[in-house]
Amino acid sequence: MDKNFLNAFPILRSKMNGQPLAYLDNAATTQKPESVVRSICGYYGGCNANPHRGVYELSVKATKVYEDARRKVADFLHAGSPKEIIFTKNATESLNLIAYSYGLNNLRGGDEILITIAEHHSNLVPWQRVARATGATLNYIYLSADGNLSAEEIEKKLTRRTKILAVTQISNVLGLVNDVKTLAARAHEVGAVVVVDGAQSVPHIPVDVQDLDADFLAFSGHKMLSPMGIGVLYGKKKILEEMPPFLSGGDMIEYVEEQATTFAELPQKFEAGTQNVGGAAGLSAAIDYLRGVGFAQIERIERELTAYAIAELKKIPYVELYGCEAENKIGLVTFNVKDVHPHDVATILDAAGVAIRAGHHCAQPLMKFLGQNATCRASFYFYNTRRDVERLVEAIQTVRSVMHLA
Repeated sequence: MDKNFLNAFPILRSKMNGQPLAYLDNAATTQKPESVVRSICGYYGGCNANPHRGVYELSVKATKVYEDARRKVADFLHAGSPKEIIFTKNATESLNLIAYSYGLNNLRGGDEILITIAEHHSNLVPWQRVARATGATLNYIYLSADGNLSAEEIEKKLTRRTKILAVTQISNVLGLVNDVKTLAARAHEVGAVVVVDGAQSVPHIPVDVQDLDADFLAFSGHKMLSPMGIGVLYGKKKILEEMPPFLSGGDMIEYVEEQATTFAELPQKFEAGTQNVGGAAGLSAAIDYLRGVGFAQIERIERELTAYAIAELKKIPYVELYGCEAENKIGLVTFNVKDVHPHDVATILDAAGVAIRAGHHCAQPLMKFLGQNATCRASFYFYNTRRDVERLVEAIQTVRSVMHLA
């Protein structure tokens, strides 16, 4: 491991079940560098107060930390204005906000919502509920043999009846990068609003929301080095201004009378209650760290590790790989060991100090499409190394013998 990364992430020097840790569950959450931890501690130790509420010095400092973080996120995503950045708990809350504040108020019977079969449940279940509530129809884009979105499916199913196209930029199961810019342009031609799940893309590749022309984009901080409990919704200002609030309460109002309320302007309209200022401070520090590493280096490391893992796993005859033939792949490898349940595989790897994810990855429709109930997933970040991949492969080679199958 690069010494600088090792020094910055003490947890990566720890042991798991008595073995050095090879952390390969980065698609679920990433580890946090000391600079991020220090920023959180610095906030709570030096300027903890309720933002926007007080005129005393600590409250003013807390407000500055919070709003500075918003401006940094806006710059990071190349948003047109900080007012287009809404802080949430995570990508899931961001996507629910879009579904219930925009979807419920803009769809009706005969309209269509178009999503992909590869969506995480967070960008699927809310649209099921919106479809049932409004009478709209939920349609799916299915995948080609290599795991990518089928061009024929897109052409057939993206029509004038499509009012919302909701799509992941990078699949959390297959690691395939969708051409969101082209999809958005095609969707806008038919008058559809484009919702992008950026949970797996924003931490790994440069994302420019204006270049993509996304109407909405959601991501979680904890998948990009910052603490859990802070997420972001980007939305075009004009659309956000027309949407009603998602949650109601303190700090999202202008005036409240006995029988009526007027709401605050963006972004406060969507940020009811006391917000996670410490999380925003951590997200700000995480962005600084990622910029220091550089996305060119992040992409290079992840693509090299992914290619290396695929090549080595292909040498094992009883390992089945999914979505590993396409070139537009980054950051993870999804596989199964023949005749062994993924949970057993993960448990055996855990004993060897290798942390992977096993299960349906919150993407059960995709699992069914792939003909699987569950899979194993090893996901990488820039602080992983070839030795981590080698330990993954070595541990997998013991699985069948541990299960008395070889």
